[in-house]
Amino acid sequence: MSTSTDSDTQQATAHLADSHDLIRVRGARVNNLKDISLEIPKRRLTVFTGVSGSGKSSLVFGTIAAESQRMINETYSAFVQGFMPTLARPDVDVLEGLTTAILVDQERMGANPRSTVGTVTDANAMLRIVFSRLASPHIGSPQAYSFNVPSVSGAGAVTMEKGGKKVKERRSFSITGGMCARCEGRGSVTDFDLTALFDAEKSLSEGALTVPGYSMDGWYGRIFAGSGYFDMDKKIGKFTKQELEDLLYREPTKIKVEGINLTYEGLIPKMQKSFLAKDVDAMQPHIRAFVERAVTFTACPECGGTRLAEHARNSRIDGVSIADACAMQISDLAVWVRSLDEPAVAPLLEALGETLDSFVDIGLGYLSLERPSGTLSGGEAQRTKMIRHLGSSLTDVTYVFDEPTIGLHPHDIARMNELLLQLRDKGNTVLVVEHKPEAIAIADHVVDLGPRAGSLGGEVMFEGTVEGLRASDTLTGRHLDDRARLKDSTRKPAGKLEIRGADMNNLKNVDVDVPLGLLTVLTGVAGSGKSSLIRGSVSGLDDVVTIDQGAIKGSRRSNPATYTGMLEPIRKAFAKANGVKPALFSANSEGACPTCNGAGVIYTDLGMMAGVANPCEECGGKRFDALVLEYKLGGKDISEVLAMSVAEAEEFFAAGESRIPAAHKILSRMLDVGLGYLSIGQPLTTLSGGERQRLKLAIHMGESGGIYVLDEPTTGLHLADVQQLMGLLDKLVDSGKSVIVIEHHQAVMAHADWIIDLGPGAGHDGGNIVFQGTPAQLVADRSTLTGQHLAAYVGA
Repeated sequence: MSTSTDSDTQQATAHLADSHDLIRVRGARVNNLKDISLEIPKRRLTVFTGVSGSGKSSLVFGTIAAESQRMINETYSAFVQGFMPTLARPDVDVLEGLTTAILVDQERMGANPRSTVGTVTDANAMLRIVFSRLASPHIGSPQAYSFNVPSVSGAGAVTMEKGGKKVKERRSFSITGGMCARCEGRGSVTDFDLTALFDAEKSLSEGALTVPGYSMDGWYGRIFAGSGYFDMDKKIGKFTKQELEDLLYREPTKIKVEGINLTYEGLIPKMQKSFLAKDVDAMQPHIRAFVERAVTFTACPECGGTRLAEHARNSRIDGVSIADACAMQISDLAVWVRSLDEPAVAPLLEALGETLDSFVDIGLGYLSLERPSGTLSGGEAQRTKMIRHLGSSLTDVTYVFDEPTIGLHPHDIARMNELLLQLRDKGNTVLVVEHKPEAIAIADHVVDLGPRAGSLGGEVMFEGTVEGLRASDTLTGRHLDDRARLKDSTRKPAGKLEIRGADMNNLKNVDVDVPLGLLTVLTGVAGSGKSSLIRGSVSGLDDVVTIDQGAIKGSRRSNPATYTGMLEPIRKAFAKANGVKPALFSANSEGACPTCNGAGVIYTDLGMMAGVANPCEECGGKRFDALVLEYKLGGKDISEVLAMSVAEAEEFFAAGESRIPAAHKILSRMLDVGLGYLSIGQPLTTLSGGERQRLKLAIHMGESGGIYVLDEPTTGLHLADVQQLMGLLDKLVDSGKSVIVIEHHQAVMAHADWIIDLGPGAGHDGGNIVFQGTPAQLVADRSTLTGQHLAAYVGA
């Protein structure tokens, strides 16, 4: 039979299963989506574009990925589902053709003090097995090299039945772990500033203790008084050495107080258990402030910060211990692993080598496995999560990415694009929310949402190819080929900030003068030392306001209104207009819905799975008691005010009965930084890194600092909004401020007065100043990666 006849027969008998090649969405109404319908091709790369707040995440994460997750959970037995949270069905009429969705988002990794880059990617686990097989002297199983496993041993009598008789036998056990006993595997030890714990001029009865929660009016007072270890009326400054030892360091001891059996424990061990076992960012604000004031963290003197016990540090392969391997730059570690030629563990070495190569391919070769996962930026965390999927054998999976190019130099975006295409070419559906033109360019299919943000968005403005988008008259289409021009003239510096001998992380004893009174942009590939230069030499200075993308300090009850302090004048205005107490208009106080305690949702937290929030049935997610909602200001109740966007609220509080100048001033600043679409009552935990940074900028704009430092302020910004941001930076400089921006966006580079370029590479290949001068000089020079990309961008 001929080949052509073969293919004709195959076409004639096309299988019905091959016809399911689309994800169909009908009538999606999640958040601001306006009953939209669309078809997304499977096994293709689809990019979702549109201004921040236009509904991209609501469609991709809140509708498609959420329903996929819900349907996967429904495949478990009813018994198993009984232990799982009930996921609410997204507000959509029809969703067809869904596949298993894997989310790779920008959420920072949990800042557990025991979590490192190595432990979250399994590279550490494989490395421990390699050392347990090849290292000399041999010290035991892989857990002997784990800083999370302590060494324990014990012995005792065990009673068992043998031949109908009870027999006692002596048994012993021993576990060899790799944890350093001094710091318990944390790598750092804590030292308490005793002056922050108590006032030596007062007695305990007079309230000498300044530790939050340690009041002498409650149980603590009764335990201290009943212990008999010290005189409650004696000034702490006059305590004997033993009395001070008992107050501060005594190990848990059983005591009897007023006939009740209790445990007395010294202040410091008790605080280590209650305060220091938690991540600092997860603490309540007043406790966090106390810990930051009273506790200093220093490298453990026993293990030198490696977290490992001596036996683990002394067991080596070719002179390299596991601590040395974890401290290596990953690109170097990959070379070292490839140099090990041991047939006994060849498959493991191959798998470990591939994992480490993935780090390098994805632009993270400058990290080390010992790097704490909580210190990774949002973009680094997202790319680290990608690593476990790159080698996956799964196909026909839907991968969902949230701006994977964040934090990437233009040089690295090309590599990220290749990885996304690799995932697609394995037969997967890849959905990407993105703003960068270089990433949009590789799409097989584009969905543009808009036309604007918030209530003015939520519609599909365009579906089709990249060329079709370029020719369309949508906001994204019009701005897709935007190219900034180099400035005709740059400002003259008003002074300089001298940095000498900077050597934090990978910086190589850098000397540089940062001009003042200008818009200065720091450039360089990810890991070249930009953040190290600023954090180590600029951020701590007086008169410097640093605005980074770090998580905003606040709980899931916090929102822009509470974070900016705007809610205070609003509550007072409501109280005055209705003749009641301001506390009624706080969802965290007297006005809270009794069912959800003012959260608006009922949280189901499960240790082994992501927590789930379902809207409260009593208040319908409004967070307030029904009686509170009867009080109005300007015709609106407090829940309606909190549901407004910043732009709507700015208008509402500008004039008339609802005029509140204090709130209006804050809202105007939020509009200036491009957050007009945000709801003022939206939980802070739902904001992207870029939105958090711009919210911080809105607050700090009212401060008196002379130098502003911004870390990638274009993160999450649509092409059309970058222009507005640059206008805001100009306004700050023109008002007499010095603005230093760490940035990868070429439009911001072109707009700078002065550029400081670090490199030439990342990690130990970076850490040098490779150029300083005006953007025009950088383009003319073209000796650096940044210069080459900027020259191509401006068409020079």
